[in-house]
Amino acid sequence: MNEFIKSLNVDYTLVDYKNKSDTIVFRIKSELDSANCPYCETQSCKIHSRYEREIQDLPIQHKQVILLVLTRKFFCSNPECTHKTFAEKHDFASRNGQMSLRLNNHIVNTSLKLSSIESSKLLESEAIKVGKSSICSLLKKNA
Repeated sequence: MNEFIKSLNVDYTLVDYKNKSDTIVFRIKSELDSANCPYCETQSCKIHSRYEREIQDLPIQHKQVILLVLTRKFFCSNPECTHKTFAEKHDFASRNGQMSLRLNNHIVNTSLKLSSIESSKLLESEAIKVGKSSICSLLKKNA
């Protein structure tokens, strides 16, 4: 299972997982000690807080895959920065996205020649939960 997590990013490790009837949930975390502030690029290792971020990924064996990413908020150590705290960035997902980048790419590639309704039905048969409005938004972003 850890190889699957390493395929997302080599700096992440598997904390635990649950295999439910129609979903596999992976709890993962970064092994890095610090992160760079996205606003001023100053490196910080002082943690403000932690929370879990839910990201949908490509299905495995026709089961939906949910990544529960243990995300840390850091204090920015640059006194001239306009932001006092920031959340660590996960390279395999967009900044506020609820899907992995590889799932986004799969949805866009599947939806290019189909209507959003047909794409949604086809993706649902692959254990990917995405609505037609989300498909339209992804297609607009990637036009």
